[in-house]
Amino acid sequence: MAKKAAEMPGADFICIRFKSADPNGQDAPIEQCAELAKAVADAVDVPLAFMGCQNDEKDADLLVKVAEAVEGKNVLILSAKEANYKTIGMSAVQAYHHKVAAESAVDINLAKQVNVLMSQLGVASDSICMHVGTAAAGYGYEYVATTMDRTKAAALAQNDNMLQMPFVTPVSTETYNCKECIASEEDFPEWGSRETRIIDMEVVTAAADIASGSNAVILKNPVSVATIKKMIDELM
Repeated sequence: MAKKAAEMPGADFICIRFKSADPNGQDAPIEQCAELAKAVADAVDVPLAFMGCQNDEKDADLLVKVAEAVEGKNVLILSAKEANYKTIGMSAVQAYHHKVAAESAVDINLAKQVNVLMSQLGVASDSICMHVGTAAAGYGYEYVATTMDRTKAAALAQNDNMLQMPFVTPVSTETYNCKECIASEEDFPEWGSRETRIIDMEVVTAAADIASGSNAVILKNPVSVATIKKMIDELM
């Protein structure tokens, strides 16, 4: 895994997701995940982000242990939610001096609330990113776009300093789970290549996220990464 991460082409930063730690799946030990995090951090020289298994209770312990394992690397910890922000926010930022993403569920008020709660803990605003929720294009995506638009408008037009943190948007965690990306070519031959569908869904969703105001998107397929990087370079 560490070698694979180090060789990821075109990425401006690398995000490691500990899906195997999910208690409803492989339930990989926290210590094993922390060891992997340290190995990756030692192997790469680009910015790093670490994402939990999307189980709030286990992530509270997992991400703290990961933050400790990579102390001094200034990584981004994804994510702190209302359910576990005290543990993750205090440990990741205050104890081990990393950055943290404040995650909420596609609602501007919830997004602001998590930021306020983190700030009340003493977490500086420049140590917080916002993960305001996401969806695959075509799957209720208009709610994501509207939330991003409203948040950016409040941050800039209304000078709301509790909404001025940069956005980071995990794309692949949603797109790889949608029907178009899961369905086999045998079951839906008229849909064409499954790999092409995966790339198309990632690229379309990531492009929409960027157009809606996301400052960083997280993709999985190397072709998707290269395509979006080229788009950003041409826009710049």
